[in-house]
Amino acid sequence: MGLLKFSDIGITGMAAAVPANTIDNYNYTMHFPTEDVKDIVDKVGIKERRFAPEGMCSSDLCFAAAEKLISDMKIDKSEIDLLVFISQTPDYRMPATSVLLQNRLGLSKNTAAFDLTLGCSAFVYGLSVVFSLVQSGFIKKALLLDGETRSRIYSPKDRKTAFLFGDGGIAAIIEKNSKFGDSYFSLNSDGSKENYIKIDGGGYRNPSSEDSVKEKIVDEHGNIRTDEHGYMNGADVFNFVISEIPTDLKNLYEFANETKDNMDYYVFHQANSYMNNYLAKKLKLDTSKVPTCIESFGNTSSVSIPLTIVSQLQNELKGKKNKLLLSGFGVGMSWASSILNFDDCHISDLIEL
Repeated sequence: MGLLKFSDIGITGMAAAVPANTIDNYNYTMHFPTEDVKDIVDKVGIKERRFAPEGMCSSDLCFAAAEKLISDMKIDKSEIDLLVFISQTPDYRMPATSVLLQNRLGLSKNTAAFDLTLGCSAFVYGLSVVFSLVQSGFIKKALLLDGETRSRIYSPKDRKTAFLFGDGGIAAIIEKNSKFGDSYFSLNSDGSKENYIKIDGGGYRNPSSEDSVKEKIVDEHGNIRTDEHGYMNGADVFNFVISEIPTDLKNLYEFANETKDNMDYYVFHQANSYMNNYLAKKLKLDTSKVPTCIESFGNTSSVSIPLTIVSQLQNELKGKKNKLLLSGFGVGMSWASSILNFDDCHISDLIEL
């Protein structure tokens, strides 16, 4: 179990950008009977999603969010010492998208920049990495960017995933300040469950080929995808989350000498409404303290936690002190949780591109 503690570091500002292109989930695909579509959408609780149009990448969404945040907070770009970009849908296999964003944003050549790729737990993992570097004392101001265009990697002909995923990007400024007090992280992984959520083809283990991009019927239900589309074994993921996350949060509370009752908000990865509602019920949480945005944006992978904060907690965090529990879980399998103090965090208005 990777348990970490940091002192006097926190998030001072956040912004998010989503594509203006809105998908009505009830009318998304004609590949399934209308009755089946309604049942699926009602169960997962995702009524709308945002899809990036052709030519728009996750970096474009993050760039817009970063420019908005830097402008709103009146940040001198020369003060940004670190840029970390999180995504499993980068611009290129190389170079790293973070380096391209350093140049595009007009940051100093002295800015350290690198990418992280992990999936649904990556925002919390990314925070832990940035907090570690800021804790060193040499990084004064860090910019964390997290973007995904998940709509492009799942088949519209596979009912297991067709109605779940959407696109978005966020930016967060992280700084050292004594007002933040102590923060705590729990980082975990289990690669034995790699097949729960996966794309089999298109990497270096199974390179792209004529066969890898052919559509195939993949099960007895007639679902269709290519080897380069993502797939998910929903029942296995559900059982994993319901088993592992309560244990992880219990361990984190003990490590931090905290209780769930001391949390002002619990922000979970927006996987699907059914699973998250079940998890909140099992944890005996006050649902008024569990914000959600999945009904409007779908599952945006690692972006979902910060997108929930920006879209749902803007007024609640402005000028106030709050203690938030964040928990991300998914592909890997990988899961991570944290307890953070927010103190008058600036939240920019949501951007549509």
